Amino acid sequence: MADTYLVTGAAGFIGYFLSERLLSEGNTVVGIDNLNDYYDINLKKTRLDLLVGKANFSFHKIDISNKEILERIFKMHKIDYVINLAAQAGVRYSIENPDVYIQSNIIGFFNILEMCRHYPVKHLVYASSSSVYGSNQKVPFEETDFVDHPVSLYAATKKSNELMAHTYSHLYNIPSTGLRFFTVYGPMGRPDMAYYSFIDKYFKGESIKIFNNGDFENDMYRDFTYVDDIVEGIIKVTNTPPNDISPKHRVLNIGNNNPEKLMVFVSTLENCLSKSLGKKVEFKKEFEPIKPGDVHKTYASTDELEKLVGFKPKTSIQDGLQRFTDWYVQYYQKD
Repeated sequence: MADTYLVTGAAGFIGYFLSERLLSEGNTVVGIDNLNDYYDINLKKTRLDLLVGKANFSFHKIDISNKEILERIFKMHKIDYVINLAAQAGVRYSIENPDVYIQSNIIGFFNILEMCRHYPVKHLVYASSSSVYGSNQKVPFEETDFVDHPVSLYAATKKSNELMAHTYSHLYNIPSTGLRFFTVYGPMGRPDMAYYSFIDKYFKGESIKIFNNGDFENDMYRDFTYVDDIVEGIIKVTNTPPNDISPKHRVLNIGNNNPEKLMVFVSTLENCLSKSLGKKVEFKKEFEPIKPGDVHKTYASTDELEKLVGFKPKTSIQDGLQRFTDWYVQYYQKD
């Protein structure tokens, strides 16, 4: 039987692909997005245009920090599941622009919790982040690790979301799951992410900045996770609410469980772009110290997720980046 899903951040990267998948399975999707200009608004509109007009999709341009309008939407639609992906993203941006993180990630998430309290849903799934692990040295990161020392305001807001959801689950019996995403990438991704900006800079003839001091022996690691794998994991988790625990709240890592050295990632990206363009590509590189708020290594233990829903990412970094560079070249009509 088809259900109705509220997807916040529906014009965002993950939100678009998730909405597309849910609709393809015959569900109804109510999409929310404020279409802010944190990155190229045209890319958000491109994603949204692919959703608008599809059967069983409706869209509301609102900010989740506006509680009054958010409540109107909950009154208008009988929501079965809420998947909250709306948030101000980015670690470095939070250092310069803290206000917007409090507005969206704290006040906005509080409003989502309040709606789930007053208009009960089968399951609230919300985006947390691998950044909550801060400068933890033990790898792979496990959900039981100590995460009380975030190194960015963005991470602090995501940790706060986990605490808030736990409390609401305890007080109001709301089944909820926080997903700690690990570096999601793919076509139509976020232009502020390194892999995307590296290609932007290549076509502008600019150098890419690599924040590892040129220390290849102690290179940064990232657990890169392809967007289709993330969507698969979200759907499986959403369909498995935590009704067998008290309070009905849990936090799960969702990543690739296979970290790549940053320089391996860069060389793979060069090779994929070379294939997309049919010519040899080599980025100009500048090596700089690690930036404040950045984490040296992200590496997810996904044992809990696999145990719960049988989720195991299957897209290799080569295949995922090839799909991205092919899309990029076509979208921007590069040659």
